[in-house]
Amino acid sequence: MNPLPLRPARVDDPAEVDRLYDICLRTGASGNDASDLYADPRLLGEVYLGAYLALEPRLAFVLDDGGDAVGYVVGARDTVAFDAACERDWWPPLRERYPLGSFPDGSPDEALVQQIHTPHRPEPGVVDEFPAHLHVDLLPAAQGGGNGRRLLGTLFDALRADGVPGVHLGVAHANVGAVGFYRHLGFTELSGDDGGMTLGLRL
Repeated sequence: MNPLPLRPARVDDPAEVDRLYDICLRTGASGNDASDLYADPRLLGEVYLGAYLALEPRLAFVLDDGGDAVGYVVGARDTVAFDAACERDWWPPLRERYPLGSFPDGSPDEALVQQIHTPHRPEPGVVDEFPAHLHVDLLPAAQGGGNGRRLLGTLFDALRADGVPGVHLGVAHANVGAVGFYRHLGFTELSGDDGGMTLGLRL
C-alpha cells in the first residue's frame, strides 16, 4: 500500500479526539480489537491516550486517510515530569468519575480503574537513560507500507529536536508482531516480566 500522509493531531477537535479514542480501543488487545472486552468504550483511551493529547499536544501525530485518522503516535519527552503533570491535572477528575469498585472485580474495566488510582511508575534506571516514552496504534488498514516506521520517525525527530537522549515503551509478549517491529527499528530490551517487556532506543 502507498504511504499515508502524516500530520499533527487536531487535539482541539472533539471529533478527532473521539476518533483517536476509538483507534485506541480497536487496537487495545495487543494490537487487536478490544471493543468486546470493555463495558466503557472510552476508559482505555482515558488511561493510555487522553493525557498525551492534553498535556503533550506537540508530540501527537496521526496518519490521515481522506481526512480521517487511521493511526497515531503520542509521546512524552520527560516521563517523570509527565507523570507529575498527570497526577496534578489528569488523574484527579478521572478518580472522581471512576471510583474504585466502579466495575466488577477482575473485569478489564476495573483493572483500568485501578491504574487510574494507582498509575504505573517507570523504573528509575530506565528513565535516567530513556526519559521519553510513547504509545503508537494503527488500524489494520493503515499497517504496512512503512506507515508505522514513518509515524515513529516523526516523533523521534521531534524528540531529538528537544534534545531527548532516548525513548522507551512497553509491549506485551503476546504482541509478537510489535516486538519484532520495534527490534527491527533498533529497540533493545531493558526489562521484562511474565506479562511484557520494556524496550528502549537511544536517539
